[in-house]
Amino acid sequence: MTTSLGTVKAGEIEIAYAESGAGEPVILLHGGESTHIQYDTFRPLLGDGIRAIAYDQRDSGASVNPPDPYGFPDLAEDCAALIRGLGYERAHIFGSSFGGLIALQVAVSVPDVVQSLTVGATVSSASAMQASMASEIIDLSPSQRDAPMLAFALSERGQADEKLVAELMSILVHRSPEADARRLGAIPGFDVTDRLPEIAAPTLLIYGEDDPAARPEIGQKIADAIPGARLEVIQGARHGITVEFAQETARLLRDFVLAHPSRPAR
Repeated sequence: MTTSLGTVKAGEIEIAYAESGAGEPVILLHGGESTHIQYDTFRPLLGDGIRAIAYDQRDSGASVNPPDPYGFPDLAEDCAALIRGLGYERAHIFGSSFGGLIALQVAVSVPDVVQSLTVGATVSSASAMQASMASEIIDLSPSQRDAPMLAFALSERGQADEKLVAELMSILVHRSPEADARRLGAIPGFDVTDRLPEIAAPTLLIYGEDDPAARPEIGQKIADAIPGARLEVIQGARHGITVEFAQETARLLRDFVLAHPSRPAR
């Protein structure tokens, strides 16, 4: 899918984004090994009544940022700047994997911009990833990550589907060593575990039953810490919930967003 990109300026950062649909604004935060293209086929699945906006984070895709180190609070401020730059006070936030880390950070650092929060396949602290398959993949060079990402993201059935494998491969990107190092350098300092009870936005968590990095038990602990949060587990899914199980994930997200509208229904 070829999509024209819009941009929002935020200081020295230029944030590039793609969008589809009209209605409730939903910001989609991509994973560590992708860009906004992760959501090219996912965005239309959200259907009528939703403006789906996927953007390129720092050192990703068409976004432009200085070659300086940054942390998750900076990435959260970028997300907030995009929301405001698009003319909204608040938006619905969805993040998966690395994008889920940013989404949680937005909810604790810039809560005023969050209409609702949905996170999938993610953790609340860097330490939770250390014993998982994710840490092993991160230790590889960008060009070496593609093969292990197959088993990491897709179920055995998914790995046997040539079309699905091709889709996954098409959304994986190889950053320069410098850009990759900056993104990975942000991870060790990430920990919002103690701040989860502060999250007041309606919150949904979506996890794969067989995710090797973010087990459902991790999602349950996050859900237990956030007042009123709900956990949904997708049977048979691994880490790639927005790829192999895009239909199921999009339905859960759509229903949750429309149940918490930013404006009264007419």
